Amino acid sequence: MTIYPQVVGLAFTQTTVPDMLTNKKMNFINNNTHPKSYVLTADIGGSHITSALFDVNARMVVDDTIQRVEFSSKTSADRILDAWCKCLLGSFAAKWPDPLGVAIAMPGPFDYEQGICYIKGLNKYEALYGLNIRKALSGRLGVPPERIQFRNDAESTIAGEVSRLTGTKVLGVTLGTGFGSALFDGRTTRDINLGSERHKDSIADDYFSTRWFLKRYFEQTGISVTGVKELAALANDHPTAKVIFNEFAVNLSDFLMPYLSDLQPDLLILCGNITKASNYFIRNLRKRLPVKVEIGALGEIAPLKGAVELFQPLYEPF
Repeated sequence: MTIYPQVVGLAFTQTTVPDMLTNKKMNFINNNTHPKSYVLTADIGGSHITSALFDVNARMVVDDTIQRVEFSSKTSADRILDAWCKCLLGSFAAKWPDPLGVAIAMPGPFDYEQGICYIKGLNKYEALYGLNIRKALSGRLGVPPERIQFRNDAESTIAGEVSRLTGTKVLGVTLGTGFGSALFDGRTTRDINLGSERHKDSIADDYFSTRWFLKRYFEQTGISVTGVKELAALANDHPTAKVIFNEFAVNLSDFLMPYLSDLQPDLLILCGNITKASNYFIRNLRKRLPVKVEIGALGEIAPLKGAVELFQPLYEPF
């Protein structure tokens, strides 16, 4: 395990932490001793981590602090955590003031209050099962554990996307290494975990994630591809790839229909890396669904922005 003892200026003041996290009225933006406030924010994906400093005054990510580190989620816990810390520390520079805390958008299953990972059987992060991630990162970064907070990654992504909307009810789904979902009721965003719901002979997560595309293409052709990006590159010249994208649209629309009927959203937002190939399935999906469908506008910034809301009691609301 690599130890990062209070490096690159991560000088968190522990004496102020209890008051900061319990006093809902505290407003650091208007506090003259903290004219600028930042949160170190991160999004954990299935094969990468993205991090940045978020300026809560400007309500935006600081562009020159954005870092992205790719790694294998099938390796050891130490190697995974070291990759995360490398990225987080890369976003932090000595010129920046002491951040309010660290906000992390994290895939589940995960105990977000306690910071314990329960991911198992999803072909990723097996080595982290049962590990207290908050304590592990605290020890490596020299950050008080109560300053490290976690939010579901899909919930964070949709929260970031809908921050520009008011009074609109939104169902959001994330399409990537897993299938996430969240509902924005016009005021707050909450995870609804549709990925664990039954679909055909399995669960939704098995049908609306990267591994379904890889599995389906191999079943049809006997050829392995590395990801949806490669499959999309084949779609113009290979009918099988195009058929698979159409099948995806049919499956997704069939699955979502009862939830759209029950939840009655004004808008469906699609996010995640699979949407980069949306040209091959969005038209068919829109034809089949009775709701306006949009592709997320913020990309990788959305979960970074949404995770920051964990520290919103410490500054003026967005």
